[in-house]
Amino acid sequence: MTDHDEFLGWVKTALYEAELALHNGDAAPRRALWSRNEPVSVLGAWRNARGQEELDRLFATLEGSFSDCTSYVFELLACDVLGDMAYTAGLEHTSASVDGQPRTYTLRATQVYRREDGAWRVAHRHADTVAG
Repeated sequence: MTDHDEFLGWVKTALYEAELALHNGDAAPRRALWSRNEPVSVLGAWRNARGQEELDRLFATLEGSFSDCTSYVFELLACDVLGDMAYTAGLEHTSASVDGQPRTYTLRATQVYRREDGAWRVAHRHADTVAG
């Protein structure tokens, strides 16, 4: 199995499951996949974060906001693995309740990953809402 195949397998299983859990109100699986090494950052559709403390607060806020996910699909548009770094770019199609209100939306999401101690970890996320 190539590094690329191994990375895509992780994206389609562990990362997907963590995002699904977040949209059902459980941020722990997502947080477990994020790097504990600096720098880490989020330029989010709703809120930004830099560093571990801000990241923890962001994930706690998202965990309290999301529930009742009925659909989460990650449409991968591009990715690459270069040694111990990788990225994904794609569309996240989500139907979930946000603060108790059912919503359906699509985010453009780009993430950067580092391989740390043999495991992939998210180091940066940028997402914004697709208009129209």
